[in-house]
Amino acid sequence: MKNNYLPYSILIALSLLPFIALAQDTPSGAFDACVLQQFAEAKENLTIAKIKDICQRQQALSVSDAELDSNQSEDIQELGVISQRLKKERKTRDNPFVLTPHKMNYILPAYSTNAINKDEYHLFEGYEENLEDLEAMFQISYKVPLNPKSMFVENDALYLGFTLRAWWQVYSEGISKPFRETNYNPELFYLMPLKWKILNGNTALVFGIEHESNGRTQALSRSWNRVYAHFLYEHSNFALSLKPWVRFSEDEKQFELDPKGDDNPDILDFMGHFELNMAYKLNQFEFSFKGRRNFSTDRGYSELGFTFPLWGKLQGYAVASNGYGDSLIDYNYRQTRFGLGITLNGLL
Repeated sequence: MKNNYLPYSILIALSLLPFIALAQDTPSGAFDACVLQQFAEAKENLTIAKIKDICQRQQALSVSDAELDSNQSEDIQELGVISQRLKKERKTRDNPFVLTPHKMNYILPAYSTNAINKDEYHLFEGYEENLEDLEAMFQISYKVPLNPKSMFVENDALYLGFTLRAWWQVYSEGISKPFRETNYNPELFYLMPLKWKILNGNTALVFGIEHESNGRTQALSRSWNRVYAHFLYEHSNFALSLKPWVRFSEDEKQFELDPKGDDNPDILDFMGHFELNMAYKLNQFEFSFKGRRNFSTDRGYSELGFTFPLWGKLQGYAVASNGYGDSLIDYNYRQTRFGLGITLNGLL
């Protein structure tokens, strides 16, 4: 049976054709314009469902072409590994079901030391003799973007970040496998891309304020607050960051267990005044270096890291370090450590 209303529908569609060009400026407008066009030119056996299917396919092809043009434009700008990571983060910035990594997120089931720091636990019965040189360690680190669009310069960003690190005496039978140390590190920071090019590489600045403490009381309490300026450089698969800081001063303790005084007044002597990070990505492998130094006291810390593919989102992570400040409780204790485990994300 013929549809007697089809000629009238075609006339209505034809009357709307002058508005099609205006509607094509938006994705939804382009789809509506396609439907009207197909409806006006349709044969009697072409259903509404088939018309929608045709227009959906055309819209998908149009979006793919637009993304390709955008990617080609950004490729011309020679994005480095940091810029590529930030680009991926912006795509999921407004998704409430996506957590954005800040630093690495990993667990090291095997984290050894040449000599565990026992001196700090002499006030706690049973700790010194039962601490093991082999323990587990993990880090959880995420950030939240606070600005929905650029604030001062294009693609700048304001973040609230939080990092938790924990050292777990999981192999210690004599003291019920406690967490030996936990460090909490909230921070607020602003990232600003620069137009300054160095050796054909991109640059950026980060300004931030952060607190770090172990949440303990009395003799085991360690903490400090600082402001920092963070310089970033990238070129292709190489990234470098230089992070100098200034510590906020605290009042001196009136007595040894004074809860209001500075728990670690000499922390800069061991932790230094800056941190240098470098990373290089080779296919699915990532090599990293971290270093701190106080040139006046000739004390510092160095760390080498290596990530490699396992399966799915999981990557293997191996790390070796030497020096002071592996944790806050160990800020003035020198040791050599090796770790092996898995990570959800690398630095790049």
